[in-house]
Amino acid sequence: MNRLQCISPIDNTLYVERPLASSEQIQAALELASATQAAWKRTPLAERIGIVRRAVEHFTDRQDKLGEELCWMMGRPIRFASGEILGFAERAIGMADLAEAALADIRLGEKPGFTRFIRREPLGLALVIAPWNYPYLTAVNAVVPALLAGNSVLLKHSAQTPLCAERMVEAFAEAGLPTGVFQFLHLSHADTEKLVRAGEIDHIAFTGSVSGGAAVERAAAGRFASVGLELGGKDPAYVRADADLPHAVESVVDGAFFNSGQSCCGIERAYVHADLFDDFVERAAQLIAQYKLGRPDEPATTLGPLVRAEAADFVRAQIDEALAAGASAHIDVRDFAMDARGTPYMAPQLLTGVTADMRVMREESFGPVLGVQKVCDDGEALALMNDSDFGLTAAIYSADEQAALALGERLETGTVFLNRCDYLDPELAWTGVKQSGRGCTLSSIGFEHLTRPKSFHFKRQP
Repeated sequence: MNRLQCISPIDNTLYVERPLASSEQIQAALELASATQAAWKRTPLAERIGIVRRAVEHFTDRQDKLGEELCWMMGRPIRFASGEILGFAERAIGMADLAEAALADIRLGEKPGFTRFIRREPLGLALVIAPWNYPYLTAVNAVVPALLAGNSVLLKHSAQTPLCAERMVEAFAEAGLPTGVFQFLHLSHADTEKLVRAGEIDHIAFTGSVSGGAAVERAAAGRFASVGLELGGKDPAYVRADADLPHAVESVVDGAFFNSGQSCCGIERAYVHADLFDDFVERAAQLIAQYKLGRPDEPATTLGPLVRAEAADFVRAQIDEALAAGASAHIDVRDFAMDARGTPYMAPQLLTGVTADMRVMREESFGPVLGVQKVCDDGEALALMNDSDFGLTAAIYSADEQAALALGERLETGTVFLNRCDYLDPELAWTGVKQSGRGCTLSSIGFEHLTRPKSFHFKRQP
């Protein structure tokens, strides 16, 4: 079938259908992007920044409509859906604010008779492959800095959220971005791999699964194109004995269950000091029990469906295995009327009695489940937090900033949080280690992955 179909998790109906791009359309997009990039990179940076700012205005003007589309495409509760649009704006404006300093020439010390500097040149054509779980927030990380740096961009979005690609391109077109500099393509997996291999592509930014990242690397092998990968996570939280317990419970629970747990940097495992453990579990269970599982288009809903039934059943299988191995469940799923196996509607769950060898504590869940393990001290917590194939973020809850810093320096992760979690600051580097990926987006460092250094070494005539 040469058509993309977005099946809404709300009611399993067809929400969006689009034709997939033909070979001729893909080639035409490549040629147009390549042809327009040279002029775009010569466009003054101030003008590029202005276009980004105007695009954000056009985008946020449609906040309610875009939120409704998100709700239907991927199931986020309508009461939260439009918040992603504000997050998009924050990151886009944040990168625009950083661009002038981040992209400025690097001036070297005086050397008599010479002029020397390093200029940051755009790579050329960037291919951005974005996922469905935070379709605007993940795409903006790569699209906006790529454009600011003078690259042209092709955006391939998930088949679950095709309208996101269309809406982003529309906003930039309305802001005055020249035709061809930013385009979208609806593609099959096979054609996406072909596009990664295309000689016109100079940079690939992929956000998705570990297996998807491996497929991108295989397709790009031997081309020497730049590749950035943001992959999976199994992010931990550690609640120290000196933590503000009510705040820690509220933050960890929100970090674990917001967006039905479908966040790369959401909290998927928690380690709580023995002095606070029982109280933490009791408070967390009470808070989780207050979630309302239901249709996300209903304003009262606070926990929507997972993206598809298979995803929910995958998480349920992790929970079932843990319970069979001796874990304890603290949430009665019968209290959540919409919960039903074989559907994307899944009740949240809190587990204790978990061990590090259980799949629910090792394998990315991407769903509404949190395993909580008791620890005796910082050393035990650190060992467990690092005992993972992933390393995207880690959160510490403590009143002692120096102790948290000492722990953070030994954590194998891209970002260390103190007394918060599940947040991207556009001025900080967004990166992962181990199977969470490689490369960097956001911050001034993110621009370095979208540009190449070009040295100028001029000797003045005698």
